Amino acid sequence: MILSYVLVVLDSNVVVAGLRSRRGASFEVLRRLRAGRFAIAISVPLALEYEAVLVRYAAELGLARDEAIGLVDFLCEIGARTAVHFLWRPALSDPRDEFILELAVAARCEGIVTHNIRDFAGAGRFQLWISTPGDFLRRIEEPL
Repeated sequence: MILSYVLVVLDSNVVVAGLRSRRGASFEVLRRLRAGRFAIAISVPLALEYEAVLVRYAAELGLARDEAIGLVDFLCEIGARTAVHFLWRPALSDPRDEFILELAVAARCEGIVTHNIRDFAGAGRFQLWISTPGDFLRRIEEPL
């Protein structure tokens, strides 16, 4: 099934990988996000994670601290802001990823884009797909 427009949660590892290299699928995901090809959901916990991770890796990514925070501001501006009013932990093998699953369900996302597929085993019961950046790009390709 080819989707033309979807709402997803982007795991922070995809954002970091996309900023590390312009050659990979993660960079292409960020490029398409900026072009408006799909939408993301955002919550306060995810925004705080984006900020912590991007500030931590800012020098490695060639960013000043202010640029890293500016990128988080951009993601918050374009993201569908979603408050999560329910918790059902534990649902995943890695408790640090629970808030991402909760956001995806609360925002009625189609899926989660991550490099850590195994950490989201069991998320399918919430009728979400879990996808790597490369698989996600194939999902959103337009038919010829």
